[in-house]
Amino acid sequence: MTPILELESARLRLRQWQDDDLAEFAALCADPLVMQYFPAPLSRVESAALIGRIRGHFAEYGFGLWALERQDSGAFIGMTGLLNVSFDAPFTPAVEIGWRLARRHWGQGFASEAAWTCLRCAFAQLGLDEVVSFTTQGNLPSQKVMQAIGMQPDPLGDFEHPRLEPGHPLRPHVLYRINRAQWQATLHG
Repeated sequence: MTPILELESARLRLRQWQDDDLAEFAALCADPLVMQYFPAPLSRVESAALIGRIRGHFAEYGFGLWALERQDSGAFIGMTGLLNVSFDAPFTPAVEIGWRLARRHWGQGFASEAAWTCLRCAFAQLGLDEVVSFTTQGNLPSQKVMQAIGMQPDPLGDFEHPRLEPGHPLRPHVLYRINRAQWQATLHG
C-alpha cells in the first residue's frame, strides 16, 4: 500500500515526521502532565525510538501516527493517528486511534479535530470496518475526545492492559469503538 503521507483539516496538518520534530516531541513526552496516564515520561532517547517505530509502522502498513502541526503557524503540537494494536486482547486484531498533544495546545479542540480527520482516513481511504480507542479508566480528557468524535463505550470490552503488571494503577482500561455505519451517521446527523 502507498503510505498516506499527509492529511489536512481546517486548522491542522497531519504529516510525516521530520528529524527536527524530535526536540519538541521529546519535551512533550517528558512532561509529567502530558504523560500522567502512561507508565512514565519518556527520555529523549525513548522519544526518538518511538518516532522510529512510528516510521516503521508507516513503512509496513501505509498509515500510523502523524506529526501534528498548526496550519496557521506551522507549530508542532503533537501526534495523532492510527495504529495496529500491538498486543493480544479479546478485541484484537484491531486498528486504534490515538493522540498526544503538548499541554499548551490543550482545550482548543485540536485533539478532536485531528482525530476526526483520522477517522475519515480510516473509513474513506483505508476502508476499515471499525476503529477502537482505549485509555486508563481515569483519563477522562481522552474519553471526552472519543465521545466527541462519535465513539461509543464498550463496557464489556474493558480490559486489563497486558503490558502493565497486575495491580498497576493504570492497568484497568476502557474500550471505545466506532464502525463505518456509526461514522457515516455522524456525517449526516
